[in-house]
Amino acid sequence: MFMEKKDLQELTEKVNKLQKENEALKKKLLLDLDQELKARVAKKIAKAEEEIKLVSEERARQILVEAMKHGATDITAEYTVSSVKVPSEDIKGKIIGREGRNIRVFERATGVDLDLEEEGEIRLSSFDSQRREIAKRALQKLIRDGRIQPNRIEEVVDQVKQEVEKIILEEGNRLCQAVGVYDLPLELVKMIGQFKFRFSYGQNLLVHTLEETKIAIEIANQLKADIDTVRLGCLLHDVGKVVTDRKGSHVDLGVEIARKYNMPEKVISAIAEHHEDKPFSSIESAIIWVADAISGSRPAARYEPHEDYIERMTQIEDIARSFPEVVDVAAYQAGREVRVVVEPEKTSDEEVTILAHEIAKELEEVARWAGRIRVTVIRETRATKTAPLTEED
Repeated sequence: MFMEKKDLQELTEKVNKLQKENEALKKKLLLDLDQELKARVAKKIAKAEEEIKLVSEERARQILVEAMKHGATDITAEYTVSSVKVPSEDIKGKIIGREGRNIRVFERATGVDLDLEEEGEIRLSSFDSQRREIAKRALQKLIRDGRIQPNRIEEVVDQVKQEVEKIILEEGNRLCQAVGVYDLPLELVKMIGQFKFRFSYGQNLLVHTLEETKIAIEIANQLKADIDTVRLGCLLHDVGKVVTDRKGSHVDLGVEIARKYNMPEKVISAIAEHHEDKPFSSIESAIIWVADAISGSRPAARYEPHEDYIERMTQIEDIARSFPEVVDVAAYQAGREVRVVVEPEKTSDEEVTILAHEIAKELEEVARWAGRIRVTVIRETRATKTAPLTEED
């Protein structure tokens, strides 16, 4: 009835062996199951990510479309008129004056050139649209008055300059109120008012600022961002463009102005980053950049004659190509980026950095119309060797 010791030992060994095999099988099954579950989970995650991506893209499109609808403005820009109608030849003669005396006084007082057209018009020419506005108003007032002589010309021009100063302050206050920004320093409000007389590729700066701010505020509402930072950042992002007496890009000048008037640091960063010259430091900064791009790139917002575009791009490339070690130059992104290829035999790795700095310095004047021009210098060395032909070849 009782098992022998030997049989018991064999049975024990078989049981132990079966237990080990069972454990191994169990581990294998669990491993296979784990791998299968991981594969299923990975597929579900990938599917979920794809769905999230599609939903996110659709939501982003909806936000942008809704924001663009809010960008419509009810302010009409009074584009600077470049010509004034002259009612008669008698008035035209008075404007010219004896031996052109009156016209010279007018040009000196306003800083604007006058060209007499054949069809009863006088064309006003100046790079500064505010000066052209002053000249237009002064000339119209002189024509209505009829007393056109040197002393009267200077008197009227001074009166109109004061009138335009008042208009600038009124426009600054009006724009600030329209975007919901209050209690700014008076001098800063005057700078903002000059937007009325500034244009970027044909787009009025006042209209662009209002349009951009409305778009940005709507995006900020959707994304729960800081509305006050977005308002102020949009209002001041292009303030550097009204500075004409100092060198530097409008981005750098704008940052300088914002610091001068103790604007919040997030607003200063948004001004510095609105052309992607620096990485975005906040969601508000990115929103301002997006809204700026939407307003500036929408159909019919801006224009530039093809000839002017070609001339600028050619000028940028010619400046970079003027350095003797340069063999090829290409300007990209409407002139915002320049890639320069140099002869490796004539330039060392250390000299490449110096060359990039020197080219950027030469392009400084050209860069005033944009944020910055990024210069990339490429020094590339290559080695080529041809394998000898075999007898079969």
